[in-house]
Amino acid sequence: MTGAVRLEPVAEQNLEPLLSVAVAEAEPADVMPPVAAPTGWSHARREAFREFHRANFGGLDGHTRTAMYAIVAGGEVVGMIRMGRRDEPDAVEVGMWLGRSARGQGIGPAALRELLHLAAAAGMRTVVADTTRENRGALSVLEKCGAKLREDGDRVYAEISLEG
Repeated sequence: MTGAVRLEPVAEQNLEPLLSVAVAEAEPADVMPPVAAPTGWSHARREAFREFHRANFGGLDGHTRTAMYAIVAGGEVVGMIRMGRRDEPDAVEVGMWLGRSARGQGIGPAALRELLHLAAAAGMRTVVADTTRENRGALSVLEKCGAKLREDGDRVYAEISLEG
C-alpha cells in the first residue's frame, strides 16, 4: 500500500471526504483543536472541522503559516498531515492523523516521507514534532523517518534534519 500513498493539498474538493474519514474513524480531539460543542461529532463540531481546515487553505505563506494535505492511499482519503512554520527560520512542525482502518499499513511513514520532500522543496531545513510517550504509532512513524527523539516527562520531542 505504501507505494500508492500521495498527498493532496486540503481544499474544498477533498474537505468532505476528509471529514467523513474523521467522523467514521477518529475522535474529534485527535483531528482538530478543541471547540465548545456537544461531545462527539455534533453538527457544531463538524462545522468547526470545516472552518479549521478552510482557515489553512493559504498554506505556509498564508495567515496561519500552515499547509495541510489529505493523505490519499489506494485512491481514498485516509487522513491528514500538516506542516506549520515555526518561529525558527527554515523550520516547520508536523502533525498527522490517520483513520483507524489505515493504521499499521505503512501509510504513516510514507506520508511523512512525502511531507519531508515538500518541506525540503519549500526551503525548510528542520522538521519537528511533539507527541506523548503513549502515542506509539506517532513515535514509530517518526523513528522510521529518521527522527531524533528526546523525552521530557510524558512528552516526546522529535527532530528531523533535512540537510545532507
